[in-house]
Amino acid sequence: MTSEAFFEHITNQLASESPFVAYRKPNEQEVKALLQKNSNVYTTSEFTESGFVFAPFNDKEKTILIPLEQSEFVRSTYNISEENLKETTPNDSSSDEKQKHITLVQKGIEAIHKSNIQKVVLSRCESISSKQHPIAIFKKLLNTYDTAFVYCWYHPKIGLWLGATPETLLKTEGNRFSTMALAGTQNYSGTLNVNWQSKEQDEQQYVTDFIVKNLKASVDSINQSKPATIKAGNLLHLQTKITGLFNKQSSFKSVLKTLHPTPAVCGLPKEDAKQFILQNETYNREFYTGFLGELNLKEKSTRNTNKRNVENNAYATVKTVSNLYVNLRCMQLNNSAATIYIGGGITKDSNSEAEWQETVYKSLIMKKVLQ
Repeated sequence: MTSEAFFEHITNQLASESPFVAYRKPNEQEVKALLQKNSNVYTTSEFTESGFVFAPFNDKEKTILIPLEQSEFVRSTYNISEENLKETTPNDSSSDEKQKHITLVQKGIEAIHKSNIQKVVLSRCESISSKQHPIAIFKKLLNTYDTAFVYCWYHPKIGLWLGATPETLLKTEGNRFSTMALAGTQNYSGTLNVNWQSKEQDEQQYVTDFIVKNLKASVDSINQSKPATIKAGNLLHLQTKITGLFNKQSSFKSVLKTLHPTPAVCGLPKEDAKQFILQNETYNREFYTGFLGELNLKEKSTRNTNKRNVENNAYATVKTVSNLYVNLRCMQLNNSAATIYIGGGITKDSNSEAEWQETVYKSLIMKKVLQ
């Protein structure tokens, strides 16, 4: 399918108020879309179906599914075009909004000192006027953030969300898996050769230790890389890659339950931090810091084969794959307003003013495409 036809399909789907998701995985040129053929709200609890899942932050709420069997699956190659976007700079938010977030952060720091919470991720939302068409915003995200998972998700009974997330929750191919610990943030200033403070290093180590420890019962082997600095939009993060093999006793559902919500978007201990968030944040995160992505799709595996054989279908094998991402750097569109969501990890060493500034810089990632 041509790129023009692809975008015409999803534009028509949106105009007809029919559910769909369009997306591109990191560092790829192919864009894909599932165009649901009815307006039903499908959910999954066992994660055995095939399709695209969209899960909220609160794991007690339902995960939405766009089922493969109820959808048209289309794809196209998308060549990134030059976007002449203005460089965004932090603007003055209302003093009430700033003070509200600083007060929340201070409350989180106090809870860490007085309880067994080691880390809690606290967030806020911000509403911005935008008259751009959602598909135009989607194209801007595609052109601007080629290393992120970029998506546009719509259901008439739920809402319209877009994002460009840098964080993998879980990728599986057969019994092979990969995930990542992503935490710590600083502004990008032209180089990856930066120093990280102990606060950011500790925050990232909390996430790594949690994932490795909690996956041990589900794996035959597990490996982790050394922390590395990566760029995501105008920000830098610390990333540890974690890979391995699931054992025969593990299930996809149990692994998801173990990982989500991760300490990178919730905190530690997970349940204590989650309850603090639900009781003290003054809004409903909905799908922000939830997860989304391909569930149980069939793909040809290129592992241990040369490219020519795969193209000729000589030795290619078909495997079931899932590619799930944490829903960060996202927005919800409603009429002429975009609500963006931003947050940061709070530890005993956090500074409330610095945490506020971190959310300001994170907000620029979505604001950049809303100009």
